[in-house]
Amino acid sequence: MRKTLIILLCAVGFAGVAEAHALLQSAVPPVGGTVSTPPSQVAITFSEAVEPAFSVIEVKDSAGKRVDSGKPHTAPNSGNILIVDLQPLTPGSYAVTWRATSVDTHKTQGSYKFTVAP
Repeated sequence: MRKTLIILLCAVGFAGVAEAHALLQSAVPPVGGTVSTPPSQVAITFSEAVEPAFSVIEVKDSAGKRVDSGKPHTAPNSGNILIVDLQPLTPGSYAVTWRATSVDTHKTQGSYKFTVAP
């Protein structure tokens, strides 16, 4: 009985760990949002810490040209926030594509758009 209980507790504990992924919680500029001032960065907040060396944020204008620095980094005070610097943006629509590797090596990805108003 005791051995069965230990095995069950271990299985439940590992199941919780296996489901952990860095999921997008919020973004600046916001997902689907319109901003009046062109941003100098895209900052994505994830549900857990990410590894910037193995994560990507790409930002493209409506013509498909990349406008990001290509070098994401985490915020100084939070490993959950991944940031990429941007070139000066003009009014228009922008597509953000991200791939995140959490500190426990799970990978997630997604995309969204935002608009810079004229």
